[in-house]
Amino acid sequence: MELRNVWLIYKSKNQNAVNTAISFSKELTDIGIGVKIIKGGSSLTEFPSLNQSDLNDPDLAIVMGGDGTVLSAARHLAPHKIPILSFNVGGNLGFLTHDKSLLKVKDIWKMIKNDHFEIKKRMMLQAKVEIESGEKESSNSKTFLALNDFYLRPNIDEKSPTCSLQLEIDEEAVDIYKGDGLILSSPTGSTAYSMAAGGPILHPEIEAIIVTAICPMSLSSRPIVVPSNSMISIKSTGDSSHSVKLWQDGIRSTELTPRDNCLIQKSPHYAQILILDPTPSYYTTLTRKLHWAGSVIDKKKS
Repeated sequence: MELRNVWLIYKSKNQNAVNTAISFSKELTDIGIGVKIIKGGSSLTEFPSLNQSDLNDPDLAIVMGGDGTVLSAARHLAPHKIPILSFNVGGNLGFLTHDKSLLKVKDIWKMIKNDHFEIKKRMMLQAKVEIESGEKESSNSKTFLALNDFYLRPNIDEKSPTCSLQLEIDEEAVDIYKGDGLILSSPTGSTAYSMAAGGPILHPEIEAIIVTAICPMSLSSRPIVVPSNSMISIKSTGDSSHSVKLWQDGIRSTELTPRDNCLIQKSPHYAQILILDPTPSYYTTLTRKLHWAGSVIDKKKS
């Protein structure tokens, strides 16, 4: 990989991430690579420290933080096909990040220049919210990207609020979900909110969309997995007071009223995740992050 220009994206309000970004900046500058340090974070859908003159695409974006910081970066960088190298500095589980121990690897920039890495493409989701007018390209339409998931929940602050959501897949009526909401997850997001709500875990190389109800009132409401080329339509039913909020990767995006239609499908953009060390495997990562029995087996072997 030719490294001429690199973005260093650090988790906001995290001093460890800031220190790592400063250290990387010095190392890269010393070997003649252009660097821009950018504040990121799971609560940001854009990078406020960037301006129009900064939008020259970098060769690589290095993210220092947890999965939330990576998700934010992926939404911004995927349309530009910019690879992301991430380190778990100040994060939590870190399904999408390298362990911070790799920061100590010597000649890390030489490894990247000599193409000693893999790039894994992660499927993303796209949500388009439009006024139900029959005009697909309505001026009122909004489009959002997510690497993990979209979910819809009631837009009220009452105690124990619920909503009713009508689901269609490829223009065929499927169900009306009554409960706390609905999650539409990518394979990458299958270990996030969807899993917490009882959804299945999908290997990230399986391209599909998971539909998971949040605390449904009907015991017959079960998670379903649909092909990645499906077109999923969701509407809030009821009067104008039954509005819902659309969230992308845990960030509130917009509000939907019963007259609005939310179309969710596979995005044409992929998050490009740069992997320096192919080990541990995905299954080893699961056992360690989720504290499965495999972790016990590893301890017995050591």
